[in-house]
Amino acid sequence: MIEEKKKKASANQMLEKLMPKVLLVTAALSILTTLGILLTLIIETFTFFEKVSIIEYITSKKWYPFSEPGSFGILPLIAGTVKVTLIAGIVAVPIGLASAIYLSEYASDKTRRIIKPILEVLAGIPTIVYGFFALTFVTPVLREIIPSLEMFNALSPGIVIGIMITPMIASLSEDAMSSVPRSMREGALALGSTKLEVSLKVVLPAAVSGIVSSIVLALSRAIGETMIVAVAGGSTPNLNLNVTESIQTMTAYIVQVSQGDAGYGTTIYYSIYAVGFTLFLFTLLMNLLAQFISRKFREEY
Repeated sequence: MIEEKKKKASANQMLEKLMPKVLLVTAALSILTTLGILLTLIIETFTFFEKVSIIEYITSKKWYPFSEPGSFGILPLIAGTVKVTLIAGIVAVPIGLASAIYLSEYASDKTRRIIKPILEVLAGIPTIVYGFFALTFVTPVLREIIPSLEMFNALSPGIVIGIMITPMIASLSEDAMSSVPRSMREGALALGSTKLEVSLKVVLPAAVSGIVSSIVLALSRAIGETMIVAVAGGSTPNLNLNVTESIQTMTAYIVQVSQGDAGYGTTIYYSIYAVGFTLFLFTLLMNLLAQFISRKFREEY
């Protein structure tokens, strides 16, 4: 009996010594994977800029990589990405925040247990399904309202991406609001505030750090969305504010070239890495902005 206890204690000690090393290897593996991806992007992007001037890439207003000679101005692709992301934000932010306020402040436990999983199911639908939903249902409906709307456009995929990221904003914002101490609500109610005033003037400001993080995370997801814009957005890079005509986003261009439209080692092939690196910079800047805003509001509140 004593020997069994000693063996068990020895095995536990070995496990205690082994687990930190296993966890360290796992953490190091994820970091090394990220560094490998970033290194690949940087190397291939520099190869692209050996063939194309970085000044042309940043300042040119034309993106015609398949013409002869090719024109590689990233601005039209950025414009398409920004248009779709703004439309998605206009759709998702108010609906997501309203849903979060209802779930956190008004819904009963039973209602919350029903509605929240249904909302989160939307996040699990494959994006290709959303893409065909935008092309075959949303676009025809919008064309009844806006006759000038082209079959491929920025409006339809923007709305559908907004629907797709709404659960992310709603779920994360509701978690942030639920973490606000109940004493703050009770204090405001004791002073004569209504339920709506407590929600908008007490809970919302107190949870603003988490809410901003959820919005930026959702918009980053919208910027990186691929299949919806590839299916319903079109492949025409345009530098304008018109949301009714065909566009091309950075992700949609990567999909187009990845389908085999360009041979290995060509300028067009290396351009997908330059576009991917630009996309990475956009996402990185948004994450840094989210951290800055969250830290600022955390200090204020």
